[in-house]
Amino acid sequence: MTLTSRQRLLLFIVIAFVIDYLPFVNLPFLWSETFFHEISHGLAALVTGGMIQNIILSFDGSGVCTTRGGSRFLISFSGYAGSALWGLLIYSVADTLSPKHARFVVGTMVIMLGVTLILWARDISTIIILLILLLMYTLPLVKSLWFSVTFFIQLVGIFVMLDAIRSPLYLLDGRDLGDGSSLAQLTGLPEFFWVALWFVIAVGCLYRLWAKRL
Repeated sequence: MTLTSRQRLLLFIVIAFVIDYLPFVNLPFLWSETFFHEISHGLAALVTGGMIQNIILSFDGSGVCTTRGGSRFLISFSGYAGSALWGLLIYSVADTLSPKHARFVVGTMVIMLGVTLILWARDISTIIILLILLLMYTLPLVKSLWFSVTFFIQLVGIFVMLDAIRSPLYLLDGRDLGDGSSLAQLTGLPEFFWVALWFVIAVGCLYRLWAKRL
């Protein structure tokens, strides 16, 4: 039986939810979301004239991107918004391109991880996590393996997007820490506003996938 695009999307959502509750199995996917979050901060710094000093990824799924210069507003805003957009882009590309072009997309992600490892990884946990992610993203490119590269990057895209919906909500802990607090200090708008905006962006990305599929 051939699944429709919406049925496949629902299947990936269910698989992503299941993976999220599987100890150890969920970690590389969680680290992927953290990587895209932190690299979004870094890219915002680079495009606004700043620089990336280092990127830290922790085994518990947390992360930090330390930057210098650039737009503080865009750098702070881009983490959660960027990870949602990365998820949308990754899934959409895999859903529309041929397996050959999908491999090119995965190869580009491998290059991003490699550049981060070489230029901005300074601690052992970040180095280990990036090496694991590099292995995970490289395996689907090996022709002799059964794993479908298209299936893999669609699953990564959905997992990243779902985590982008959930992650901003953790900022509502009353501690005034994180990107929402930084934006509140910069703009005068409350942290709740930014959390709600990130949530809407991430849900909107998921809805866009659903609305375009029959």
